[in-house]
Amino acid sequence: MKRRFRDHVVWITGSGSGIGRTTALRFAAEGAKVAVSGRREERLESVVDDVGRMGGEALAVPLDVRDEAAIEAAVATVLARFGQLDVALANAGFSVAGPVAELSGDDWRRQLDVNVVGAALTARYALPALRETKGRIGLVGSVAAFLCAPKLAPYNASKFAVRALGMTLSAELHGSGVTCTTVHPGFVESEIAQVDNAGHFDPNREDRRPKKLMWTAEEAAVEIVGALAKRKSEHVFTRHGQVGAFLGQHFPRVMQLMLRR
Repeated sequence: MKRRFRDHVVWITGSGSGIGRTTALRFAAEGAKVAVSGRREERLESVVDDVGRMGGEALAVPLDVRDEAAIEAAVATVLARFGQLDVALANAGFSVAGPVAELSGDDWRRQLDVNVVGAALTARYALPALRETKGRIGLVGSVAAFLCAPKLAPYNASKFAVRALGMTLSAELHGSGVTCTTVHPGFVESEIAQVDNAGHFDPNREDRRPKKLMWTAEEAAVEIVGALAKRKSEHVFTRHGQVGAFLGQHFPRVMQLMLRR
C-alpha cells in the first residue's frame, strides 16, 4: 500500500456510506488522518471505528451540507482536532428522478442545494486552511456531466454544474498551490438508488442500474485517491463511463438517440 497521504488531514462529506466511506478508508490506509461528515451520525461513527481498527485516526463531524453554518463549523472542528487540512473532498450528493413535467420547484432546489451549493460551500470554507498547506479540493461529479439520460434532469443539471464549478476553481486557484480535482464516476455500488427525491433512505428501493457495468465502491476509492494524489484536474471512470463521456462530448446526437431508446 502506498503512503502518499502520510500525516495529511483529509475531510470528506457524504462519507457515511458508499464511495465516501470507502474513500475515507483508502485515505486512512495511505496514512491520512480522516474527518468524515454526513447526516447519519451512527454511520460516521462506524467509519471512525473501522479506521481505528486499521491503526489510523478519524473524527466524525455530523452535518447536512444544506446548512452553511454547519459547513463552516465543521472546518473549525477539523482544524481544532488536527491542526491542519490538506484535502477536502465534496462527495455529498443524491439523485432526484422523474420527468421534468412532474418535478416540483422543491425537487429542483433540494437537488441543487445538496449537489451544487453544498459542494461550492465545502470548497469555500475549506479554502483558507488548504491555502496554508497547498492542499487539494476534490469534487465528486458524474459521467452525467457529459450526457443526459431522460427522467434525471435535476441530477444531470447538478453534475454539469459540479463540472463547471471544478473547472472554475481550477482557473481561480492557478498559481496558489491549491489544486482542484473533479472526478466523474460511472456506475458504482452505492445507496444512491435507495434515496428518494426528498433525500430519505429506503433500503427496500430497487436499484435499477445495470449490475454488469457496476464497479465496487472500493475500486472507485482507488481511482479517486489516485486522481487527487496526482492533482489531476478531471478524471473519468469506470471504463464504460469513459466511453459514455467521450461519446457525450464528441458525438452528442448519437448519444441522445441511444438514450431515447
